[in-house]
Amino acid sequence: MKLLVALVATLSFSTSPVSAQVLPVRLPEPDGERGSTARPVKVYVLAGQSNMVGMGMVSGARCRYTGVYLTPDAAAPRGPVYIGGWRRVRSLGIYPAATGGKRGEATAFIYSGVHDLDTDFSDMAPSVSKPVSLGTADSWLPAVRSPHTLVVRGFIEVPETGLYSVNSGFETSSHNVTWVGGEEVYRKRRGGPVVRRPIKLAAGERHRVEIVYGPSGGSAAFWLSQEQLEGKGDLEALMKRTTAFQHLVDDAGRWTVREDVYYQDARINFKGSSLSPSSNGKTFGPELGFGHVVGAWHDEQVLLIKTAMGNRSLGFDFRPPSSGRRDPENKWESLEYKSMVEGVRKVLADLSKYLPGYEGQGYEVAGFAWWQGHKDGFDAEHIADYEDNLVNLIKDVRRDLGSPKMPVVVATVGFGGHRMQDKYVKIVEAQLAVGDPERHPDLAGTVACVDTRGYWRTGDDSPKEEGHHYNRNAETYLLVGDALGRAMVGLVGGRAEPLGGFFRPPPADEAVAESVPVDPDAARKALAPMIRDGMVPSYLAEEKTRAALVAASEGERPTRVSQFLRGPMFGLTELYRAAGVADYDWRPFGPDLADAEWEYFTFDPPESMPVEKGNRYRKVTLPEGMQDWFTRGFDAAEAGWRRGRAPFGQLGGELAPLSESCRSSFCRCGEKPRTLWDKEVLLVRKTVRLPELKEGHRYRVVVGGSAHVNAGEGFALYVNGKMLAESKAGVGRRQGGQPRGGNIYRDVRGEFDGGGEVTIAAMSFLRYNHPRHGVRPPRGHLSVMIEEAKIPPLN
Repeated sequence: MKLLVALVATLSFSTSPVSAQVLPVRLPEPDGERGSTARPVKVYVLAGQSNMVGMGMVSGARCRYTGVYLTPDAAAPRGPVYIGGWRRVRSLGIYPAATGGKRGEATAFIYSGVHDLDTDFSDMAPSVSKPVSLGTADSWLPAVRSPHTLVVRGFIEVPETGLYSVNSGFETSSHNVTWVGGEEVYRKRRGGPVVRRPIKLAAGERHRVEIVYGPSGGSAAFWLSQEQLEGKGDLEALMKRTTAFQHLVDDAGRWTVREDVYYQDARINFKGSSLSPSSNGKTFGPELGFGHVVGAWHDEQVLLIKTAMGNRSLGFDFRPPSSGRRDPENKWESLEYKSMVEGVRKVLADLSKYLPGYEGQGYEVAGFAWWQGHKDGFDAEHIADYEDNLVNLIKDVRRDLGSPKMPVVVATVGFGGHRMQDKYVKIVEAQLAVGDPERHPDLAGTVACVDTRGYWRTGDDSPKEEGHHYNRNAETYLLVGDALGRAMVGLVGGRAEPLGGFFRPPPADEAVAESVPVDPDAARKALAPMIRDGMVPSYLAEEKTRAALVAASEGERPTRVSQFLRGPMFGLTELYRAAGVADYDWRPFGPDLADAEWEYFTFDPPESMPVEKGNRYRKVTLPEGMQDWFTRGFDAAEAGWRRGRAPFGQLGGELAPLSESCRSSFCRCGEKPRTLWDKEVLLVRKTVRLPELKEGHRYRVVVGGSAHVNAGEGFALYVNGKMLAESKAGVGRRQGGQPRGGNIYRDVRGEFDGGGEVTIAAMSFLRYNHPRHGVRPPRGHLSVMIEEAKIPPLN
């Protein structure tokens, strides 16, 4: 501390080079100079948790959707939809005229005479014209009995400039030729293939559409699919979209480097570099925008010292000394505050080591920037005390860094934007209060707070759906840093023009618009053309997926067999199901095993296991004479087995369902068990007569009662004495909601083929614990079902 005080005492505390100077909106490009050494180095400390560490992606963002589809159909859901993977549905504008006109309508013209797709009807007089809801799948094109040609004309408007494929009609009405802007973009003759030519469409413009339909009429479906889906929200994508930050790239398109601003990490790795987008690695934080602003403002060398760590709270980890201790015995409380101060001191005590070009001119701790608040949202006391703790932090940091009037800028939490959770709104209010000169007059003129909620960008516009990290959106991190830097310039006596056009204000009425409820039946009809003519073909076109689908359709056993039964075919059948086609769903096969009587036996094995431990499936000693309990020749009656109906189970010794909410047909744990599973190990078996297996179908044996997270244990499943499937563990985190059991692959299909008797046997264990909630009353639920599904077409 003496060294720090001695160094600080030698410094000259200047503010800006010229107080009347104004920092412009557009920052100049770096000039490649290190900065003047005639005056002390300007030192800025940046602190906080993971978002101050920096999660903004520099490059590598990928589109989170497997497809983006545009439709004017009001019945279709808008936004992200999970149908065989994440997809996005957006609105497409349809109009009858180039300007004005009722949205959602085009005009249908009927020309009498022999039908011809290639006739130019532009100079011919139609016999009839009427409005048509082009793009509404459940609406029908006008039709007449006499020979005619139907032509629909209108205009479309897309919400985003890009490359699009046009899709006209559905089923019978898909036979047509479509032009957009005078270019043929779609053609399909009866019995022939579809030919699409993608076209680039500009947002904000209306593009003329003309469709000449075949003679059959049908649905008025019309939709677009967006091509060349690019990642959004990384810094590279941002630079292509706006010219506001051109100081970040040089004339050759390379990232610029600020030699006059040096970035030094003093918490995680003590690595430093001249400021550039890659200073922090593959991601960046507010230091980039902040550093460019203060670097453009100062003539002196600038040193940014970042001391930040993820998952840290102000009320505990960063707890300032003036706030006192809640838990004096806890070594972690206030540790982050201490580490922050120690890290800064370490750098300042040896500037010649950490700052290239330093010539002994001394330094000034010119400012402190703070961005934090996420973790405090999990503790009611932290939320209530946030304002006091932040005030104490400012005062303590000023004292411990020897700069009693050090300017401080604070960025509020902002994830969720103007629709954030109430607990974080309270933290925002506390942060803004600290910057309010009327509320804290002792801090007036030296503390400024930046509201970041307007810099929030949704997952659709970002590299990831990761809200607490601002979806890793580069624009957000750059704007927060820029705003903090401009606020800092204001505190040191200068003036910075605000960077306008990027802060998104709250809705005018401050209300959160509720999404319009979607009618499931209407939504299926609206989505059906996009799913069957767009999503399904794109799903089948992916090379790896198609290879896996072919292998699954042929019953090939994969190299790695999972306890879960969903595979690549699930995504395809899910697409059809969303379109209202249930032909490929799983259905019971053979006798109704869900209601059948089984032979069963329960026992407590001599190999005991503490009840607090999970994954209880293990090798155990079977009762005498039961070593071949799963074979066809085993005599269960002679071995003393009982008979009971499925499901088998218990909850705390009672016949009770495990879940009040489960309605899944493949799990059934929401049903009350019919037979008590009274001891740890359960053995069940049944010999059934099955019909012959069908060509073009898949088959599986489902072990029910264990589909939810931490709800089931491992199992063994046998057919005719041969193991069909085995799981040595229950359902872990993020694995729930999937059926478990064994697929009937080609190599075991012979056990079922030809009809006749088949012996099914299964083994499982009760569960006594929960990973997060500890020991609980014993619970178990088991049923066994055989199912079949028709294989969907793969062409």
